[in-house]
Amino acid sequence: MSGRPQFDDASVIDAAMEIFWRHGYAAASIDQLSTAMGLSRSSLYKRFGDKEGLFREVLAAYVGRVVARMNAAQGASHRERLQALLMGLLPTEERRRTRPPGCLLVRSCAEMGDLPPAGRTVALEGLALQREILGDLFREAVEAGELSPAADIERLAWHFLGVLQAVMNLPQAGATVDDVRGMIALAMLAWPAQPPPRG
Repeated sequence: MSGRPQFDDASVIDAAMEIFWRHGYAAASIDQLSTAMGLSRSSLYKRFGDKEGLFREVLAAYVGRVVARMNAAQGASHRERLQALLMGLLPTEERRRTRPPGCLLVRSCAEMGDLPPAGRTVALEGLALQREILGDLFREAVEAGELSPAADIERLAWHFLGVLQAVMNLPQAGATVDDVRGMIALAMLAWPAQPPPRG
């Protein structure tokens, strides 16, 4: 025997993700986690070190998936790409059936005081990465002549980061898909007016 764990990492991380997502870091117990993951406590500790180590890997995996969805957004213009990015985060029927409501990253930030240091770092890095993607989109729009060089990119990135988080979390507060689509349309009004043609 090689001594390597006899389980699929992705599957056990998915199982742990659902527990943290539904209950939060502080309320999720090792017994809940080990049962959901199908691992003994000793196997869990051997692979992840402790609950903190497991949470760090779970949250990093979640952030990676959200970032991949953000980066996959396409549009004929940068404005259309931003709108597609936000629309692409709307919960689908499949996601509602297979995932807990809301956003694990936002839930983690809401209980920041209860997170271990490594968990806080991953949560803050995740939000910073989302804001960086948005900021890069606006900088590219300036280079393409779709935004004025005077556009406040930092504040636009913060604004649309807030919109992004609302898109992912308002449905659990009762907002319908049409409600959120309407909110996105209103939020897009914050995109500064098209600058006059160059030359």
